[in-house]
Amino acid sequence: MSIQNKVIISAALTGAMTPKDANENIPLTPEEIAQDAYLCWKAGAAAVHLHMRDDEGLGTMDPAKFAKTIELIRAYDDCDVVINCTTSGDHRANDDQRMEAVRTVDGIEIASYDAGSFNWMPGGIFANSPKFLGELGEAMIDRGVKPEVEIFDAGMLGVADYFVGEGKIKAPVHYQLCLGVLGAMPATVENLLYLQSKLPKGSTWSAFGIGRAHMPILYTTLALGGHIRVGLEDNIYFSKGVKASNEQLVKRAADAIRVFGKETASSSEARAILSLNPLKR
Repeated sequence: MSIQNKVIISAALTGAMTPKDANENIPLTPEEIAQDAYLCWKAGAAAVHLHMRDDEGLGTMDPAKFAKTIELIRAYDDCDVVINCTTSGDHRANDDQRMEAVRTVDGIEIASYDAGSFNWMPGGIFANSPKFLGELGEAMIDRGVKPEVEIFDAGMLGVADYFVGEGKIKAPVHYQLCLGVLGAMPATVENLLYLQSKLPKGSTWSAFGIGRAHMPILYTTLALGGHIRVGLEDNIYFSKGVKASNEQLVKRAADAIRVFGKETASSSEARAILSLNPLKR
């Protein structure tokens, strides 16, 4: 089967906020996150999206925790999963702290690039200033890290286009369409269709819906030819009232891909699709 028929599953393992009280399967420590990353890779995830938690379980941008988690993942000799790290894992962090892991930690292949600011209801402003985005793009180019351009609202597509034009983001661009955050675009099929129709030719893209919108967005993404993100960062339930694990969510996504007549991409195939360098150990 050709690489054009391959679908990348990315597993977003923990996020920055949801506590274990909500779902005991949420990994918090580097050891738990690394183990979940390995299980998800075995289940069909080509990539893992990593947030870190501090000792109180809150999101942190501590580069030492990123480095430790990546080290533990790579300690699995057979695991070549693509490493994707957040740059927005702690609302308390300043711009320099948000970029520190990208600038200093080895092994990060992709990192989130949130292409704009909005009111993340009801908590506060999710701020991504033009100055920050320009500097983040430069840091990623310097380190050979591919931006995962996260789009929460339609206007962010124009912001991404601007930074491509400025040479701060290299084409081909990979977009992550993030739907269902209160304060940004609702997770509807119509909104996904609109965003996908506006993406530049030659780009790659993935999408997810928060909570109960998880499955409708997953199926629509498959129908439109995109890639898939699943995981406890976005959705803690397998079905109504039934708590999920990251591994379960990946397995269900892999099943859906096969039923649709496609195949899950391996990590090496994902690197080819996303124009990443081959893994060096």
